[in-house]
Amino acid sequence: MIAIKKLLLPTDFSEYSQFSLKYAAALAESFAAKVYVLHVHESYPQGALFEGMVYDADVAAKVEAGARRDLDAVVAQLTTRQIQAEPVFTSGQPYLQILRLAEELEVDLIVMATHGRRGISHLIFGSNAEKVVRLSPCPVLTVKHPDHESVG
Repeated sequence: MIAIKKLLLPTDFSEYSQFSLKYAAALAESFAAKVYVLHVHESYPQGALFEGMVYDADVAAKVEAGARRDLDAVVAQLTTRQIQAEPVFTSGQPYLQILRLAEELEVDLIVMATHGRRGISHLIFGSNAEKVVRLSPCPVLTVKHPDHESVG
């Protein structure tokens, strides 16, 4: 039997991430595994335009504080189910940080949502989930939103 002792659950707090949370929680309960709940904060350089506004240090601090609160809330959802969970907050490119932490924490499985860029942006940059699947040091369970329509 496969032993799953540690899971990595990347989250961006979206509806899509909520579906991957359900799978991670079920697996953690079944295997008595620990869940590392990861949020990768994509920081923007001071003075950069962000959705039509100047992104300054005060705004950055508020966004980061909100993300940390959201991360703690996800961990609390798991711990109320008696699942051992630990928050991990980092900054950078999401797929790179997911891969780095999967290796560093020696996780047995990554559980993540499939969503994000579409259209030309997807063609140019690809998706974080695709990059993680291709480069991961461990198996990856990708969770698709159940209402998402299949292409073609």
